[in-house]
Amino acid sequence: MATAAPVSVPRIKLGSQGLEVSAQGLGCMSMSAFYGPPKPEPDMIKLIHHAVATGVTLLDTSDMYGPHTNEILLSKALQGGVREKVELATKFGIDYFPGGLAAGNVDIRGDPAYVRAACEGSLKRLGVDCIDLYYQHRIDKRVPIEVTVS
Repeated sequence: MATAAPVSVPRIKLGSQGLEVSAQGLGCMSMSAFYGPPKPEPDMIKLIHHAVATGVTLLDTSDMYGPHTNEILLSKALQGGVREKVELATKFGIDYFPGGLAAGNVDIRGDPAYVRAACEGSLKRLGVDCIDLYYQHRIDKRVPIEVTVS
């Protein structure tokens, strides 16, 4: 039986800063939250590794997925040299209060102190020194975008 040739996923430039990613990414949200219960962690790590092995390098998560558990899952999947093969994207902007999303206890935030704290939390949970693409999940209409991104 012949083995299939490796799949080649095209790469594209994202934005104007030189970031290059696979044209197809892997959104990781439903691995840990939403669309049913969290999936078995070993299966999701295997899925992430399979995607990377086939040429998918853009992995997308958020601090709100779980909340937080999806970034922790990705930190486990990025071990063993996988981090060096991917571009990692995560998001900020949805702040949880006790009771969380199900209770409607969230706030949309874009103030610089929150953004810094959210970024530091994501770096720690992901177990990385750098996030390749960090972006705002929801727009805080109380804060001018120039202030948020500063």
